[in-house]
Amino acid sequence: MLDIQGTQRFHGHMCPGLAIGIRAAEIVLREIGAHSADEEIVALVETDMCGVDAIQYLTGCTFGKGNLIHLDYGKSAFTFIRRSDGKAIRIVARPNAFGEPNPEHQALFARVRSGQATEEERARFWTLHQERSQQILNAPLEQLFEVQSVTTRAPARARIWESLVCEECGEKTMETRTRRLGGRTLCIPCFQAAEQR
Repeated sequence: MLDIQGTQRFHGHMCPGLAIGIRAAEIVLREIGAHSADEEIVALVETDMCGVDAIQYLTGCTFGKGNLIHLDYGKSAFTFIRRSDGKAIRIVARPNAFGEPNPEHQALFARVRSGQATEEERARFWTLHQERSQQILNAPLEQLFEVQSVTTRAPARARIWESLVCEECGEKTMETRTRRLGGRTLCIPCFQAAEQR
């Protein structure tokens, strides 16, 4: 049983994007299984949308443990790899899975985002948002996603790197994220600032 209420609390609200992630997690838990150890399951997510919070909450794959990797492709697509036997699946949202966009919902979304919505418009937007979320939560999984078996190697387990002090700002920075310039060790922001001088 998926902890939908817990997922909603973790994310802060229910929305269609979160519902997509919940449903993708449902497939993963069925096909790959729950994580049995810290990094047993690895998730490669091709988006940074709301659904990734559901992936984190429900599958145990997190950025902090290093078993949630963001590939910035802007796609509602998620690959999961089980380290113990290499089983891997890619879950891709079908192009027309969520039906035709609701023009009223889209218009209200624009007004809410721009800060111009009235209280009544905000309330109507959230009603439509909840209805859309519920439609996704109730839809057959095969209508929403294509599930592909894939052959891919799991990324290396997360490493803990030494922290070095940036010689410009004095802040500790992961060794792999430092740059050398003029014999000095710099964090990325200080390196970029020095390059522009």
